[in-house]
Amino acid sequence: MQALNDLRRRGPVGDMVADAVAEAVGRERRVDPVLPRTGGPAGNALLTAWTALVLLGGSVAELLTLFNVRGVISWHVAVGALLVPPAVMKTASTGWRIVRYYFGDAEYRQAGPPPTLLRLLGPLVIISTLGLLASGVLLVLLGPLRSHQIVFGIPAFRLDWIGVHQGFFAVWVIATGLHVLGRIVPALRITLASPGGTGVPGAWSRWLLMGTMVVSGVALAVALVHADGSWIGFHRFEFEHTSD
Repeated sequence: MQALNDLRRRGPVGDMVADAVAEAVGRERRVDPVLPRTGGPAGNALLTAWTALVLLGGSVAELLTLFNVRGVISWHVAVGALLVPPAVMKTASTGWRIVRYYFGDAEYRQAGPPPTLLRLLGPLVIISTLGLLASGVLLVLLGPLRSHQIVFGIPAFRLDWIGVHQGFFAVWVIATGLHVLGRIVPALRITLASPGGTGVPGAWSRWLLMGTMVVSGVALAVALVHADGSWIGFHRFEFEHTSD
């Protein structure tokens, strides 16, 4: 607590850091009003928190495939595809909250915004996440040969589609890592405070959305894994050629 007070005495930047740290460790928390039927801000917070935890688990699994991405390329594609629907849903649920807040909805204004640092980080998290997943899907559809086509090039620097994917990944690792540090404790607190979300109205609609998210993710994963045959053959050829 003393450390946070010291930060606040260092001016506006110190205030922003202190607010982010206080919420990250659970010392300060937003109170989300509960409304009939949909749950209101509390229902929105539950949906966002559960989706975020699904994204976190899937992201860890996807990172593990990077230790041998050529050997488990189908798993890398499948897990990446499974992450697309929750990423879209979390963006939508967060966007809904932002719109309601800035358009003056009383309940969302009462709940208040997240700390300033997390608000500044948010667009970078969204852009890097959606860019990473979209470029990954594009690589599968393009295949290994067309993925090496130059997107942007000058004499000293050339960027192909694989480079675009890797660039989004570099930004995503940093931005999302900071975001997770700031939001993991609040997300766990929200979900554990209402197991299954049954204590907040609108549980059936949240479960329906989560179910739709899972089904669409599985469908996309199956479709992309069937489409990544050229990558499997390409890596097998590279391995055999290198072995010779």
